[in-house]
Amino acid sequence: MAFDLEEQEQIDEFKVWWKLHGMKVILGVTAFLVIVGGWRAWETWRRNQAAEASMLFDTAIQAATMNDLKATKDVTARIMENQSRGAYATPAAWLAGRVNHESGDLKSARAQYEYALEHARDDGLKQLARMRLAGIRFEEKDFPGALALLNETFSPAFQGLAAQLKGDVLIEQGKTGEARAAYKLALEKLDDKSSLKPLLEIRLDALGG
Repeated sequence: MAFDLEEQEQIDEFKVWWKLHGMKVILGVTAFLVIVGGWRAWETWRRNQAAEASMLFDTAIQAATMNDLKATKDVTARIMENQSRGAYATPAAWLAGRVNHESGDLKSARAQYEYALEHARDDGLKQLARMRLAGIRFEEKDFPGALALLNETFSPAFQGLAAQLKGDVLIEQGKTGEARAAYKLALEKLDDKSSLKPLLEIRLDALGG
């Protein structure tokens, strides 16, 4: 096929340009294809991981329902270890913390709630983890540690429960006046239908003043 002079000049110019830049173009295209392929592979891997975590979490719930403490611990530990950034890591920590707490293993329960506090993405879950951890420290008689957690800011939905627990801690420290103030705040913040209100009223009556 014959080319006119202008076309031939353009071809010659392209040949020169390709000689200078062709390798960069090839490398750029190759890198793009590798990135796209890698992204797709990562997306596939992520979906598979999420599906596996979902199945594992269902297994952990079933084990907890059957009071199979060992299986619950093993499965939740697997989720937390292998998929710490996944959506099921924090719920797994919650489940492990609950079964450990109910079985009297406060040390393990504390570790699980600390994990939940560290990894929770939702602020509400963080606040719940903080309260659960404060409750564990209270049972371990680490009163300063419990108060340090309870003195942090809580949203209105959790202020009543946090104040009630704070009052319990302050009573153990012999700080009656501060405990009374905490119980009054708890009564103010708790829902009117809360079963804790009658108990708090009894405690306030016992404190006097």
